[in-house]
Amino acid sequence: MVKESFKVIAQNKKARHEYFIEETIEAGIVLSGTEVKSIRQGKLNLKDSYATVSGGEVILSGMHISPYEQGNIYNKDPLRNRKLLLHKSEINRLLGLIQQKGLTLIPTQAYLKRGMVKIELGVARGKKLYDKRDDIAARDAKREIDRKIKEQFR
Repeated sequence: MVKESFKVIAQNKKARHEYFIEETIEAGIVLSGTEVKSIRQGKLNLKDSYATVSGGEVILSGMHISPYEQGNIYNKDPLRNRKLLLHKSEINRLLGLIQQKGLTLIPTQAYLKRGMVKIELGVARGKKLYDKRDDIAARDAKREIDRKIKEQFR
């Protein structure tokens, strides 16, 4: 069995901090040629992006792809809405999930897989302030434990 390799281009670290990611799904994305070239250079930002389901299609909004330097007239608007490629059954399942109270679709990472740009969508539930504090406290405790262990073996 051959292991699939992929190159991560961008991650949405803010999504893991702001939301509980309950489930993820891989989706293709409709792009122009200059956008793909710009993404291969790593000029992609997922920070404030989100996905919506409308008219039987999943639309990704707020994702910023910087214009390709040699693209001249072929460059598109960096913040335009982009269609995600999913099967109809996947779209219907996502639609059922996000109609539940408090769930939304957030892109967690973008990567290249077999030469194609893929987006990992997370079905997310928003965190409360105390949840974020718990995560920060756990991360700090783990960092302190690792530091003590490292000092012990010096």
